[in-house]
Parts: sequence; structure tokens; C-alpha cells
Amino acid sequence: MRRAGTLALCAALLGGCAGMPSPQSEAPATFLLDARPAENPSRNQRDLVLAVGVPRARAGYDSPQIAFLSRPFELEYFAQSRWVDTPARMLAPLFTLALAHSGGFRTVVQAPSGVPADLRLDTELVRLQQDFRTHPSRVELSLRAQLVDLRSNRVLAEMQFDEAESAPSEDAYGGVIAANRALQRMLARLVDFCVEQSGPR
Repeated sequence: MRRAGTLALCAALLGGCAGMPSPQSEAPATFLLDARPAENPSRNQRDLVLAVGVPRARAGYDSPQIAFLSRPFELEYFAQSRWVDTPARMLAPLFTLALAHSGGFRTVVQAPSGVPADLRLDTELVRLQQDFRTHPSRVELSLRAQLVDLRSNRVLAEMQFDEAESAPSEDAYGGVIAANRALQRMLARLVDFCVEQSGPR
């Protein structure tokens, strides 16, 4: 009878445990790349339509994972922090908006578009990572840009933009803040590049 009582107690305890909710894994935090330089209404406008191509991304930076370095040559990713989309896909509308607000072109469209364009901006995300080998850590952002004349099918100019920004905190959110600060400076430089290399006013 004692053994039967023990078995009954164990069964009751196991049944109670089975009814308890299992612990839920915490959903990852999601972050945006979002930066806009100031408008420049005094810029002379060119009678050109500029198409902004969808940026490409080098291996390691073509996913929503937020990359970081803690030692040379090893790219790691935060487990509980992600971008809301791949960085390259978030950059395309930011480039289009910054160039449209620059006042340097008659129209700026995001490719593919049904609007015939005179020029196309092609870009590649070379690097976007938080480097913890320095203190404070810093975000490194690199972008390669190429301006193509669609009328003559030739490359007018190409340039690589490199920006670095110290993170205000040693975590993924600090890296996100630093990335957006670096991106704001890069947008201004990219706009100047496109306007200056697009030809005479």
C-alpha cells in the first residue's frame, strides 16, 4: 500500500508538471537603419532622372543578422538582436530619399521603375560590423558606389565610402546608434558624389 501511495503521488506530481506552461524563448530585438541628411534647396538642379539600384551586399552582410568582431577574421552575430530586414534592402529607400531631397536632380526613382532614367547609381555594402577589439567598440561601415550613364552605357565615376563611429554602449543597441550616425555622414557624401559626378549643370 505504501508503494502504491508513492506511485500515485509521483503520477500526480508528473501530471501537474505536464500541465505547466513551458518557458518561452525571448523574441529578438529588431532595429532599423534610418538616417536622413538635411535638405539642400540651394543646390543647382540637373535636368536628369537618376535611378537608384538595389544595393548588393558582400558575403557575411547579406542577412538581417547584426555582425560583430571580437577577434581578427571571425565574423559573429548577436543572438538576440537583428535588423528588421537585410541592411542592403533598408539602404535603398534611404539613398533614394536623400538624393531626391538634395535638389540636384529632376527626378530620383528606385529601380526597377517604369520611368526612363539617364543615370543609375549602383552600390555594394562592403562592411557593416561592430568591432569589439577596441574600447569603446566602434561600428565600421563601408559602401562602394558606381554612377552609370545609361545613355552611353559607361561608368562615369566610382568611389568607396568608409565611415567609423564609436558606440555609446558596449552592446548591440550601442552599435545600432553608431551605425545610424555613420550612415548619416555617408548619405551626405554619397549625395555630393552623385551630384558632382553627374555632369555639367
